[in-house]
Parts: sequence; structure tokens; C-alpha cells
Amino acid sequence: MDGGLDKHQLAGLDDRERGFSRPVEFERVGEGYRAILRYETVRVKTEIHPTQDDALAILIQTLHVQGYRQLKTQKSFHDGIYLGSQELWVEYQDPLQAEPEPSGFFDKIKNWFQPRSVDGGQS
Repeated sequence: MDGGLDKHQLAGLDDRERGFSRPVEFERVGEGYRAILRYETVRVKTEIHPTQDDALAILIQTLHVQGYRQLKTQKSFHDGIYLGSQELWVEYQDPLQAEPEPSGFFDKIKNWFQPRSVDGGQS
């Protein structure tokens, strides 16, 4: 472990809805940091950011784009010092999923027959 760097445990569901838990490591590059996650055959490495927290946030965003969900992290090392499981888990809200527009012929027909409210102004 490179002294002075943080390490987080990252847990959640991968793009195939399988649970996982892996360490996120940081690499010092010049005046900045990049976050690195290794998971099975996948290696996600962020661009260089001014802080470790910024690099971690970008890693989470990148994973969300790739279909990872229910992500949470727990800091296990701070400035190279082992914290064990003293820190609280930080949960990241999944991005909102847009509902698909009815696009097929049958979807359009189905919408024609859905009940519609008709208000004649009288109750």
C-alpha cells in the first residue's frame, strides 16, 4: 500500500445483477489521483483528478453508466492507516431510469384502449 493513499471497499450489483464487493485503490499521478477498480476481467481506471474523493465520485458515475447499481463504499484506509470497518458505508443513489416510450405497433394499439378520464365538469 502506497503511504498516504486511501482505500475503499466498493459493494453493489454489477451490470448482470450479481452482487460484488471489491477494493478501490488510488494511484498518485503528479499532483492528482486516479481511482482503480479491478473486478473479474474488468479494470476501470479514472482520469486524473485533484482529490481522491473526486476520483472516487467519477468512478461511481462511470460504473452507473455501465449498468452497476446499489453502489456503496466504505473507507478502509485513510492516509495509509488501516481503519478496519470503523467508517460508515456511503450509499450512492442509482441514476433515474427513463420509462421506455411505446414504440411498437401493439404498444400503440394497447394505448388506444386504456381507460381515459372524461370530466364533463359535473361531479
